[in-house]
This record gives sequence, structure tokens and C-alpha cells, in this order.
Amino acid sequence: MAHGLRQPITEHRPLLERNRELRALDSALSDLHKAVDGMPRVPRGGLLAFTGEAGLGKTTLIAAARAGAVAHGLTVVSGTGGEKDQGLAFRVVRQVMQPTLATMSETERRAFLGSWYDIVGAALGLEATDTTHRPDPTGVRDGLDWVMTRLTVMNGPLVLLLDDMHWADAESLDWLASFAPRVADLPLLIVVAYRPDELPSDATSFRTLVERHEKRPHALSPLGRDGVARIVRTEVGEEAEDEFCAECWAVTGGSPFETVELAIRLRERQVRGTQDELDVIGDLAAAVKGPGLIERLHRLGPTTVRFAWAAAVLGGSFSPELAAGIAVVGSEEAAEAAEKLRASRILADGDTPGRSLEFVHPSIATTIYRAIPSGLRVGMHNAAADAAQAAGLGPTAAARHLLEVPCDGRPEAVSVLRAAAHEYLCAGAPEAARRVLTRALREPPPAEDRAALLHELACSTFLIEPTATVSHLREALTEPGIDPDLRASIVYRLTQALANTDRLTEAAAVAADEARRAPNPRIKLRMQADHFVWSAFRTDESDSSARSRRLTRLADKLTGRGLEERYILGLRAWDALVRGEPRRTALQHAQEALRGGMSWTDENRGFEVPVAVALLFMYCDQPWRAEELFTKGMAECERKGWSGSHLAQGQTLFGYIRYRRGCLSEAEDFVRAGLHTAERVEGAVPAQWFAIGILIQILLARGRVGDARRLADTYHYGDVVPNAVIFPDPRTVYAELLLAEERYSEAARLLSAVGDWLEARNWRNPAWCPWQLDLASALARTDPDRAVRHARDAVKRARDFGAASAIGHALHIEAEVTGGPAALDLHTEAIEHLERSPASYELARALVGHGAALSRNGQVQEAAHRLYQGLEGAVHCGAESLSARARQELSAAGLRPLPLRYAQTDTLTARERQTAELTVQGHPVGVIAKQLHLTEQGVRQLLSCVYRKIGTDAAGLTQALETFPCPRQ
Repeated sequence: MAHGLRQPITEHRPLLERNRELRALDSALSDLHKAVDGMPRVPRGGLLAFTGEAGLGKTTLIAAARAGAVAHGLTVVSGTGGEKDQGLAFRVVRQVMQPTLATMSETERRAFLGSWYDIVGAALGLEATDTTHRPDPTGVRDGLDWVMTRLTVMNGPLVLLLDDMHWADAESLDWLASFAPRVADLPLLIVVAYRPDELPSDATSFRTLVERHEKRPHALSPLGRDGVARIVRTEVGEEAEDEFCAECWAVTGGSPFETVELAIRLRERQVRGTQDELDVIGDLAAAVKGPGLIERLHRLGPTTVRFAWAAAVLGGSFSPELAAGIAVVGSEEAAEAAEKLRASRILADGDTPGRSLEFVHPSIATTIYRAIPSGLRVGMHNAAADAAQAAGLGPTAAARHLLEVPCDGRPEAVSVLRAAAHEYLCAGAPEAARRVLTRALREPPPAEDRAALLHELACSTFLIEPTATVSHLREALTEPGIDPDLRASIVYRLTQALANTDRLTEAAAVAADEARRAPNPRIKLRMQADHFVWSAFRTDESDSSARSRRLTRLADKLTGRGLEERYILGLRAWDALVRGEPRRTALQHAQEALRGGMSWTDENRGFEVPVAVALLFMYCDQPWRAEELFTKGMAECERKGWSGSHLAQGQTLFGYIRYRRGCLSEAEDFVRAGLHTAERVEGAVPAQWFAIGILIQILLARGRVGDARRLADTYHYGDVVPNAVIFPDPRTVYAELLLAEERYSEAARLLSAVGDWLEARNWRNPAWCPWQLDLASALARTDPDRAVRHARDAVKRARDFGAASAIGHALHIEAEVTGGPAALDLHTEAIEHLERSPASYELARALVGHGAALSRNGQVQEAAHRLYQGLEGAVHCGAESLSARARQELSAAGLRPLPLRYAQTDTLTARERQTAELTVQGHPVGVIAKQLHLTEQGVRQLLSCVYRKIGTDAAGLTQALETFPCPRQ
């Protein structure tokens, strides 16, 4: 099948001087679909790009690609940019995908698109089921990638032809740039044509795609003398003289379009191509473009001129009836005008003959449009806007014309522009929404609508220019008589924009001021919650303790009845955590906050609090609960098409949970995915900071210090400290990198500064930030007494908090810095705590450390047992460096490592792995299986038993262990 693309402007004729380009096309089409030794080969996709100035034959090459694809029996889909349609978001995408979707019933479309319907439906021009659904641009691009991939698999091998891409809308260009690198793995060939000098300045991603592709764009050159002569002689006869043909080449500059048009007119004038007829060439060539074209148009009569002007205003493929209405001519006059313009090779039938028309060449449309008197052109655009509305083409089609009309204070124009912006936001096109809303603001709107319009404009700029969002919202707040709920939304969005531009102090101040002035108790509570959020996550808070006291008093009065109360309770839980209050206190408030539910995608409240509450369970040794909440939160983001910074942070912190559990390989995969997602999103800097710090910690745990250093240097991680609180704390992470590089004094100075900052805030929980433990390690060689004091204080704080993983980690470091026989009991106690925790990497570290200490104290048999256990744990976690250390310690003690005694998790099925992650009293089933020294068969039998007896409920595991005889080593 083939779908509408502007067809070649001339009847079939051979392409001259384009052998290189035709060979490239033929090779690409052959690669897409051919057989080897009679057996079908897996199709290989690719990208071909043709560039050049107007008239050099790019469209004719696209037509040749279409013909070649059809000859190979390949499916063709196509789209083309339009000079007057660049502001219509996803216009080219719709040309490509809509025709196939249009052949389906509504039920079939919904089944085909599945969960992507609500994400990409608006971008594809489908009827929306949820008009409040606002996916982000990254999510829409991901959805369109999925749709195009599915269309390719269903209909491939497939050829996608894209012409005049210098006039494509920005959203389609961005999608193409993100999707095209994947085609090598699909039976899909993309062929694009564009004018390089007319690409928009912001089309950076598309320009990078075509210019850095392995096959550089084919730049078309003008025809030589021989090529022009061949075209001329084809039209006027072989006897055309060389001097005559040379003059034709000179006046056309070798442009294939101009040469063909000139040759046809020479034939119509019955020119034979002699020297005596040289003076005819200039006049006929001038009529092809510029003033000569306009003079030729005017000779067709005033009605025809008006019809041509209306056609130029509409642009692209247009309806003759629509053009007639704008030109104010009757149907018969319109039909006559269209016929004259066809005969003059100005218009041609469009992709729906008899129902649409288009210009023979875009340069003709441009010349005619620019020739319309300015006042009349404005009136025609105004009429076109009304006509688009009346024809049911929607507000975006009308808004495109209103952008060309001067401001006149018309409320109806403001309504259309706001409706268009709403459609664009639902389609994930905030830049297009910003354009029409900026125009609506200049109209201007009625005074009572101004604050709402500024709020809408701010929402459109939030993802692309948060500094502009701040300006718009501050202006909105100066408007009188704002509805209280609208004002609350404006203030929240303002604080969010300030926070996203690293201005958390201002964000907290704005929320506090609004809380003081809010007359409505519900809104007052909401503003207080926002104030506490931004205060908690700013690094320069002057009196953190006072804020904690106010938060505690407020939370004690709340029951979690509404969302505002639950946010306060969630913040109280987080505050209890970082301050090092007892673990049960933090968990109690977290459970109260979650009882009524908290959304990750509430646009008026953000996801900072839900994420913090979910992560709290990790610090409290309940990582399975944290993972459950993160899984739900990320699924919520994906359902709404939020594939930007929200998803990036979700992936990253999910990886952090896996890291804290000791699943280092899985953790690295998740965090790298989060970093990749963040880098796809403009302005997702905070998400990058989270990912980089956690990835450095993972790399250090795996012993890849060089990789961690390269990562830090690439992102200048140690050079800049953000004003927002990031976890893990960036300076502490960088100090850990310095420790791994044995730069102890630098690490100690940095960690001392971190300690001063945290002590001033009264944030004392080593589970959240182990700065004291890292400082103890940094000081152990130069100031052992101070090192021990820091470690002991950290142990006390960990005991006050009560999480087994934190206590075990702190005791392990105290043992390491204490040394000697006195440390052995500390090592033993550390292991006892860590065995009751889900922190398998820390357990492996403690086991190896204890084994090394026992070996140094002459207790070789006991050392061997600990080192074997530590080695197994290190291998299981993917901690290569720790594994190597365990083997070295065994070797130094004259011992040989034994075969590992448990099944690796990557040999288990998905169901077994899920069951292995169930936990009883802090013990994952898989860890229990290892500690019981089960054989691989025993591991599988245990997991099978657990799954059959208790499913996903861990409460019955103890009974299962007592009653089921699992084979042991």
C-alpha cells in the first residue's frame, strides 16, 4: 500500500546525472528485502538522506524510491513537510501513521494501540478518552516508536518516504531523530529529503541524525550542460543546437525543476532550438519563478488569482471548496480557476484526485504567498481560521491561521488558541502549546481570564523553559480576584519551577508566605506541606530543627483524612528518618501516609513525598516494600506517558534499593537505564545527579574504581554541589571515591565538611548518610583514636535508629578501625545484625573482614569458615573486588577456596527468583537457602515448596522450613 506524498511534478522521464543516488537507493531496497541462495534473508533496515537546494530533484528521487519499493513488492508509507504547517505538532507523524490506522475500526485501533492509546492518541489525531491526560514529550516519542515498530512488523518490509523535511514540524523531527537509530534491527528503510540551509535552528537532533549517520547525506548538485541539453532536446527535438542548450543551462543554473519547466514551455511555443530563438529563453525562464510567475498568474484573471492566493494561504494539499470559500468565489468559478491553474502547471491534483489540490512545486506556493498584499493576506488567514472551525478541522488548524493575524482583543480568538494549546499539551507538544498561548496573551484575553491563561502558559513552558514558567506565574499572582484553588495551583507550580531551577530557598519562602495568607484551611495545609517539602530538600536551611519541631506538632494533630494531611505525615516520616529517630516512628508515619494512597503523577503536588516515603522502607530494612511502591509508581508514570525525569528517578532509585540489598549487577542495569532516561530529557539535571552518585557507589562496590573515576570526571561530579538535597549525598559519594583511590586526607576534609553540615541540621542517621563511618575509614591510618570515636558514635546512632543493616554496617567499620583482638567481638556482632538484615553486600564485606581479622589473630580454621561465606556472598552480589580480596586472604592463610555451595540467582526461573526475594524477619528466602548450605536441587525444592504452600505470602515460610527436608551439602 502507498499513502499520500507529493508526487513528481513531471511525467515519467529518466533521472539524469543521479546514478550515484539511484545506486544507493537500489542497494538499500535490495538490502531491505532479498533472498540468498533461494532462502529469505532477515531484512536489514537503514536510512538514506538526500539534500540540496530547491529544484534539484529531491522529490523526484523520492518518487524513484517509491517506484523501486513498489517494484520490490514493499509497503510504502510517506509524509511531507509543509512551509505553512510547521507549527502543527506531529503533522508529519500523522501523515505517516494515520492512513493505516484509518483502515481499522475504533475497536481494532484500541486493541492495536493497547495501553499506548491514551499516550499517543492525541498526537495521532485520534479521539481522546481522557482530555486531562498530558503525557510528556519523551513518553509520546516512546509511544510513537512502539506504534511505528508495530506497523513495520505487521506490514514490513516497509519503506518510509519523507520529503521536504526542512518544513517538518519540530515534534515530528524530534520523533524521527529518536526513532531512526533503531531501524537497523527492523525491516524498515527511511528515505528523507530536505534543504540543509533551511532546516530550523532548533532541529539539532535531526541534523545530527542525518549528518552523523554511517552513510552521509547525498548532496545533490545542479545538472551539467549535457544533462540540461538532454532535457531540452527531449522536449523540442534532437536538432536543438548546442548554443541554444547552453543558454538554457545558463538561465536555469542547472536546476532540474526549472529546466523541465522551461523545456515544456519551449515545446508549447514550438521552438526548434536554433540560435535565432535565443531571445525566447529568457522570457520563458522568467515565467517559471519570481516576478515572471506572478505576471503569468495575473494573466489568468482576477478570480483565478484570488483562488491561487487562497490556495497559498492554506498550503499543502487543500480542499478546493475550502479555498473557494476563502477566496469568496462560487463553485463554478473555483472549478474554472483550478483548471486554469492546472493547465499553467501551477496546481496539480493532490493525493485524493478530484477532492484535493496542491502546488506543482513548493517554490511556486512560496512565490505566490509572498505576492499577496499584506492586508489581504491577513484577511485570508482570518477567513481560513473561521473556515477551519466551520469545517470541523479542530482548534489547532484554526490556530495555525490565527498566528498570522494581528491581535485585536477578540475573546473568541483567545478561546480557540487556548483550546489548541490544550490539544497540544494532551499530545505531548508543549512548545506548540507555548506558541499559541503566547499569541493568546497578546490578543489580549478578558481580564478575568488572564491569570488562568498565564497559568496555562506556565504549564506549557515548565518542561522546556522553567525560568519562563517562574516569570509567567509571578505575573499571574499579581492579577486580582483569583479563584483560591487556581491560586494554590499557581503557587505550587511556581515553587516547583523554582525548585527545578535550583532555587529551593525561594520555593520554600513562596510556599510559607502563601500558607500564612491562605484563608481556606485545606489550602493552608497544602501550602504548609509544600513549604515543608522544599525546606526539607534545600541544603541551606538555617534552622532545620525548628522546622522539624513545627512539622512534628502539626503531624501529631493529623489522621491522614485527605491528601494534604497524608503529605504532611509522609514528610514527618522522612524527617524522622534523616534525624535518626527510632525506626518504628518513621515506619508508623509512613504507613499512615500511605493508608489513603499517594500518586506519583499528581500534577499539582509532585512526586517528591511519595518517592521519599517509598524509599524510607529501604532504609528501614524493608526493601521489598520499597520495591513494591516503586514498581507501582513507575507503572503509574508509564501509564500516563511520563517517560521523563519521573521515570528516570524511579528507575535510578529502584536500582539504589537493589544496591542496598546487594544485587549489584541488577542495580547497575537499573541505574544506567535511569541515567539514559534522564539524558533524553532536557533539564532533567536532578535526576542525573541521583543516577551518577548511585552508579559511582555501585561501581566502587564492584571494584571498578577506574570506571567510577571516569564517570565522575565526565559529569564533573566532584566539582559542583547542588543546592538541593540529593541522596546519596554527592559529597559523601565523592569522598568514597577518594577513599577507594587511597586519597585519604582529601576524603577526610570533605567528609568533615559534610559532617558539619548534617550536624547543623540535626540529621544524625548513618543509615541515610554514613559520613562518620567513611570519615573513620579515612582517619584510621593517621588518627586512629579519632577514627574509633567517630565509628562508636555512628554505632550509637545506628542503635538509636534500630535498623539491623545500619547497626551491622557501623559495627563492621568500628571493628575495622579498632583492629586487634578487641575487634573480633565487634566483627561477630556486626555479622549477627547483618544476617538479620537484607543487606547481603554489607554482610559479605563483614564476613570477609571478620575472616581476615581471625586469620591475622591466628584463628585459621574459624577464618576459613568466614572467608568461604564471604566469598560466596561476594560472588552472589557481583562484588568482584571483594571476591578477589576473599581469595587473597584464603591464599595468604594457606587455604584454597571451595566450590560455591548455592545456586546463582541468574540460574533460577522468574517465578523462583520472585519467591527467593520474599522475606521473613528480614531474611530473603534466597539468603536463608544459602545460609543453610543447600544444594542447587535443594534451593529449587525449597522455592517450589514455598511457592506452593504460601504463594507470595512470606508469613508461612518458617513452617515450610521446618516441615520440608531440603537437600544440603
